[in-house]
Amino acid sequence: MQQGMDKDHHHIADAIPQGWVDTRAPRGWRPFLRLARYDRPIGFWLLAIPCWVGMALAHLDRPWTQNDFVLALAFWIGALAMRGAGCTYNDIVDRDLDAKVSRTALRPIASGAVSVKTAWAFLLLQCLVGLGVLIILPAAARLVALAAIPLILGYPYMKRITFWPQAWLGLTFNWGVLVGYVAIAGTITPALLLAYAGLFFWTLGYDTIYAHQDKEDDALIGIKSTARLFGRQTKLALTIIYAAALLLLAFAGVRETGIAPDQAALVGSWMPTLVFAFFLSEQITKTNFDDQASCLRAFRQNKIAGLVYVALLALSPTLLGWVLGTTGG
Repeated sequence: MQQGMDKDHHHIADAIPQGWVDTRAPRGWRPFLRLARYDRPIGFWLLAIPCWVGMALAHLDRPWTQNDFVLALAFWIGALAMRGAGCTYNDIVDRDLDAKVSRTALRPIASGAVSVKTAWAFLLLQCLVGLGVLIILPAAARLVALAAIPLILGYPYMKRITFWPQAWLGLTFNWGVLVGYVAIAGTITPALLLAYAGLFFWTLGYDTIYAHQDKEDDALIGIKSTARLFGRQTKLALTIIYAAALLLLAFAGVRETGIAPDQAALVGSWMPTLVFAFFLSEQITKTNFDDQASCLRAFRQNKIAGLVYVALLALSPTLLGWVLGTTGG
């Protein structure tokens, strides 16, 4: 009896200490909530934010409606379901590797708390929730969303064959910006592709920081990552990566507004991007890449950074109207 209790109370290193999963969720649910990463909710935000960025970008030249806010909520529910499904699938594929890495050894499948067969059933349940969200999207957005399936299925294998699994994650995790934009605008535009590229570099950066937590264990068992690839040059690499992200996002906003760059630079896209730059620069200058706690703090900061960016992007048409004198009386 005591052994089972101890196993339930083992704390996964990057989970929220004494969060609701460990303290208030029914005991029988806890392994499944951990499997879907409800004890590490930042991933839900990082999956939903690109969807909202896509919506905000599409609304730079059109007003928001009540249905848009319903759609934004649907994207949040979809992010909960699909991030949980993705993590479940990832843990099924990686169960043997997870058992060899200190930070992941206590994950439910690797530790034996959830069987592989049960995990597949749980994965199907989460996919059904995601399907419910998919059905309410416009037809074009549904097709774009379904096109992400090969990226999702391929992701767990990337760490075995390339030092750039973080790049694959960038392609996968930010697919929502395409879906969110197409759900509003009905088409793919050059501005959207610029935004997708910018968010790709953002994810490449923050997941490199995250991967530094495991670099020693990864080296021992042969798991590849950009953290291992960049090594002592990580600060320089992140400077280049985040600079690319910021420039691409800024020009995406300028391209979408279709107004003169000197006007758009005031608030149309440069202001949200400059604020975003403040958060990203802190991750480069203040992170000790040899300290797991420091890397985890920097990684988690991306939730706030992303939410602030998307909020400012959504508000930028109103702010731009004030600057140009087109809002109000």
